[in-house]
Amino acid sequence: AGDGDCGHTHARAARAIQEWVRARPPPAASAQLLSALADLLLEKMGGSSGVLYGLFLTAAARPLHNRSDLPTWADAIDAGVEAMQRYGGAAPGDRTMLDSLCAAAQALHALRNPGADLLSVLATAVQSAEAAAEATRQMEAAAGRASYISSARLLQPDPGAVAVAAVLRAVLEGLQS
Repeated sequence: AGDGDCGHTHARAARAIQEWVRARPPPAASAQLLSALADLLLEKMGGSSGVLYGLFLTAAARPLHNRSDLPTWADAIDAGVEAMQRYGGAAPGDRTMLDSLCAAAQALHALRNPGADLLSVLATAVQSAEAAAEATRQMEAAAGRASYISSARLLQPDPGAVAVAAVLRAVLEGLQS
């Protein structure tokens, strides 16, 4: 869908993150980690995805400056989604990465519950993101690059939505190991 560069863009981001982690230990503080990732993706990822992830991570870092408990992580995700919507102009249902991200964010609200278990909440968020990505297959593209081509040619789920779900699954698997 779109101009077909989503996979290349995300692969470039993954390679940049791998090189960054090999070169130096990532910051231990949550806010600095997200800010550093935002800078890295803005510089190395490229494309509109790089800008949107950069906006998301920069906004998500703000609530984490003073605290990094689970409810604050839920606030951080909400801040990132809000920034992405405000500056990117898309909304859930537009057949973009926001479909997966908003579904995951909704599930991550459970982090605000006392005694929430991070891994089980994140697993639910991943499942929600994957289901939302698959649901984009049936959507009319109203934003993003896919909106530039005929809906009759959009036979696959939105690649950005699939990529968000894949990133979230990788985070979950990394935390589980």
